[in-house]
Amino acid sequence: MKNPLKFLQEVKQEAFKVTWPTGKETIQGSLMVVAMAIIAAVFFLFLDQILKFFLDIVLKVSI
Repeated sequence: MKNPLKFLQEVKQEAFKVTWPTGKETIQGSLMVVAMAIIAAVFFLFLDQILKFFLDIVLKVSI
């Protein structure tokens, strides 16, 4: 990199080539991420409760 000014000009040109998402696409993507996070949280909550139930049974039997 011998000419920093030329480098910055090329970066600017490449930035204009980027296709940015619309506001609607951004909101839709954000809602999908939130929904999947909620689904994952509920899934792991149920899994944790089921495993806790079986662990309690095992510990009571062994005593």
